[in-house]
Amino acid sequence: MKRDSRLSSVLHALLHMHEADGAMTSETLAKCLGTNPVVVRRTMGLLRKAGIVTSDRGPAGGWRIAADLRTVTLRQLHAALGEPAFFAIGNRNEMPECLVEQAVNAALDDTFIKAEALLLERFSQITLADLAADFSRRYAERRRQGPQGQDL
Repeated sequence: MKRDSRLSSVLHALLHMHEADGAMTSETLAKCLGTNPVVVRRTMGLLRKAGIVTSDRGPAGGWRIAADLRTVTLRQLHAALGEPAFFAIGNRNEMPECLVEQAVNAALDDTFIKAEALLLERFSQITLADLAADFSRRYAERRRQGPQGQDL
């Protein structure tokens, strides 16, 4: 099963948008993310519906962050993306008649539920402001070390 990297991509895009001096076009964001502008527009559209970003048309148009970074959590972003599955593993058969498989499913289901609850709780504690502060700290450290020729 392919991993869903939309949350990681959205966080990447939002941090670039935070650092930008104005709106960022879908084309510019697509270059930052190594993807297609259509993918960016589709994903940003979900965030716009959630009130996290806004978009403007025209020559100075593009995407802007509309929400306060201190209030937007990873959990909210995960929800805005449609709550993609956390795990690529699961039960072999959801409705088994075999008692052994029922026991296996019960153990796995319980574990997955607890792990997902733990992830969601942690996602509720991390804000975009936390990520922006971490980026700023890393950027300042990189600048102190001198030019390395690496992208942000």
